[in-house]
Amino acid sequence: MMDKRGTIMFDSVGKKDQMTTRELLEQVYEALDEKGYNAIDQIVGYILSGDPSYITSHKNARNIIKQVDRDDLTEEIVKAFLGKEK
Repeated sequence: MMDKRGTIMFDSVGKKDQMTTRELLEQVYEALDEKGYNAIDQIVGYILSGDPSYITSHKNARNIIKQVDRDDLTEEIVKAFLGKEK
């Protein structure tokens, strides 16, 4: 969105292109599953260690998961598990 002076408003930049944490995690899960990995174990390994080699590069999954801070990812998973999603 632009204001009257033609300046792009910062808060509107990229919002259409942003995925939710759930969507990011689903894409990573799908990529791991397609490659034959136990996706849950691999994601847990990544969250606990921070080592991106737990995540395949297939379908750009490694770069996708690195878009979310591991603490934020853990928080979202706990919220979903407890049914406390926004």
